[in-house]
Amino acid sequence: MATAAESEDTKDRPAATRTQHAIRLLALLGGCGTPTVDGDPSGTVKSVRSELRLQAMDFWLRNPDYLADELVSMVEAGTVDPSYLITARSLLDDPEPDLRWYPMPRWFFGAYEQLDDAFSLLETYGLATLRRTGQPGKQSKRNLFFLTEAGAAAVAELATDPTLGWYAKQVKLVALVAGNDGGQALKDRQYRQATYAGTDLGVAIAPIAPRVRERLDALSAAALVSAAGDVDQKEDRT
Repeated sequence: MATAAESEDTKDRPAATRTQHAIRLLALLGGCGTPTVDGDPSGTVKSVRSELRLQAMDFWLRNPDYLADELVSMVEAGTVDPSYLITARSLLDDPEPDLRWYPMPRWFFGAYEQLDDAFSLLETYGLATLRRTGQPGKQSKRNLFFLTEAGAAAVAELATDPTLGWYAKQVKLVALVAGNDGGQALKDRQYRQATYAGTDLGVAIAPIAPRVRERLDALSAAALVSAAGDVDQKEDRT
């Protein structure tokens, strides 16, 4: 369960604006979308074909401490270089990630915030488009999100912006962490976090930065011990 102090942290946090949410979605489509295929809407170049996946990636983009924890786990598993521990620590300590931290509430399927308003802004400017498949109320109903050619150009411009370019950089880490997992697999991974899973429905999911720092400190200490052992072995051989 989230601690009282953690819950208080989220109460005082201002909500993200519609424009900020739209920028995040645009960056995610550009950095995490897959190439479109025959039969997709004309003039589109990338897509995210699962709202669950898009919501899960948006959660990591909005919560740098959870993203950092995933990087730590990947280093422990040996799937990424240990240098990503430096990246993980910067997600916790640098001021910019904290400025971009916007908690999400937990609902029945995990972290969720309605996308319609933000996505409609992208559609208004011709940057993205949405396709709904299946019948309303049926499990087969799906929302497919597409980035247009104009949207791809906007993403490229976004990456060069002194302020908004942060999103393009951060999305690269989200793409690394998300990999090719489907939306349900990403949600399952997020539910392994006790704070996330223990949050009451409708309540903002609290931060986990202190626990991530503990993991980072432990890994750093283990790396120092390992390095010292390597030095001793070299000296024994000389």
